[in-house]
Amino acid sequence: MTTVNEQSIRLDSARAGTGPATWGQRAIWGVVTRLGDDAPRYNLPTELPVTPPRPAARVLADLTELLHLHDSLHTRLLPAGEDGLEQVVDGSGELPVEVRRCAAAEAPEAGAALLKELAGRPFDHTREWPLRVGLVECEGLVHRLVLTGSHAGMDYWGLVRLLRDLRSIEAGESAESLRRSRPALQPLDAAAVQASPLGRRRDEAARRYWCEQLAAGPRWIFREPAAPELAADPDRLFPNALLRSPALAVAVERVAEHLEVSDAAVLLGAASHQLARMSGSDDVLFQVVVGNRFQPAATAAVSTVAQEALFRLPDAGRDFVDAVRRTRSVSFGAFRHAAYDKWALEREVARLVERGEAADHSYWWNDTRDPGSGPFDTVERPEDALGELAGRTELSWPTDFPARVNVSMAVDVLTAPGALDLAMTADPAVLGRAAMEQFLRGVEQLIVAEALALGDE
Repeated sequence: MTTVNEQSIRLDSARAGTGPATWGQRAIWGVVTRLGDDAPRYNLPTELPVTPPRPAARVLADLTELLHLHDSLHTRLLPAGEDGLEQVVDGSGELPVEVRRCAAAEAPEAGAALLKELAGRPFDHTREWPLRVGLVECEGLVHRLVLTGSHAGMDYWGLVRLLRDLRSIEAGESAESLRRSRPALQPLDAAAVQASPLGRRRDEAARRYWCEQLAAGPRWIFREPAAPELAADPDRLFPNALLRSPALAVAVERVAEHLEVSDAAVLLGAASHQLARMSGSDDVLFQVVVGNRFQPAATAAVSTVAQEALFRLPDAGRDFVDAVRRTRSVSFGAFRHAAYDKWALEREVARLVERGEAADHSYWWNDTRDPGSGPFDTVERPEDALGELAGRTELSWPTDFPARVNVSMAVDVLTAPGALDLAMTADPAVLGRAAMEQFLRGVEQLIVAEALALGDE
């Protein structure tokens, strides 16, 4: 039997201040506010076992240190005029904590239910801090910790940093000691840099790069969409496919080492080559989500820093290895211009679209993997031959999503125990389910075949 209670985390004497929102905050806030009731799909939920179980007071004390460490966790966002957004860092306040009490055997089920509850509501960024906390308590000890972050307060890489910092605090570190050992860029400081002459020059250069690439790219990637009559139906559902491949986890490492590129370049290059082969357009574009954590202080930040780079690869269908090698160099230029004022960029892109001068930029790539953890960290690396592993690939169709604006295809790369996952959502007006499967299996087969050509191990 689960009983319900509510506590809170009291924050006092934390850093406070007011200033313009960062480019990352503006970008995500603009997206989630337009989504309305659909905004929770951008939330960042996680549910963790507390091992060994600890008293609630200890868990809440650790979370209090976490709030003191990262300003973004006690920040609200307020509209300011027609084109402004302000961040307000509160120096004091309370963060509600939802508590569920149950028998220890019921803790996982209670944690999953609490996670669904906390993650299923949109955040009110004008009044609410971008973090929700839940505890599952059994016989006086916390067995499960439930956290849900707002995407306007943190991106995926920020969530990973938050969890690492929480583990350090649980091991005895404090906000003060962590701040000394690995300084993190706080959002008010980031906004100040972006508003400086250097920041304005970077913004202008990035927007200029985007417009140049869009003007040069193809107006359509798939010239013959699967079901163009569906495009006018706002209620059509976008299928979601998940390819789980043990072979890909092994093969991508081998190909990356041989070609002397990152495994991320191998995957994006393979996706570009496969998209070109299927669409008939040799010139392909992806909006690639970039973590933008190239400096140590940004690496340690728990905030929304990630933005999209415009990756354009001409002649992508010519040769697989060539596409992978050029992906590396093209990515450098694209990633260099992946930080900008998105609201200003959107206005410029809209003018290009109105004049019919913008390339098709409705294809998205998001490599969400944490470089610090791999598919064989928690399971043994398989001893089977790569050819045998290729027969263990699984393809499933987990769900369907409501129609998404300017999305023909969106692919996420994820790490799974002993495998790599490719999760794909597509507009059925452009790609049907058969084409989705063809794309996912094609990416896998390109990389596995190249690895096999190097000699099976």
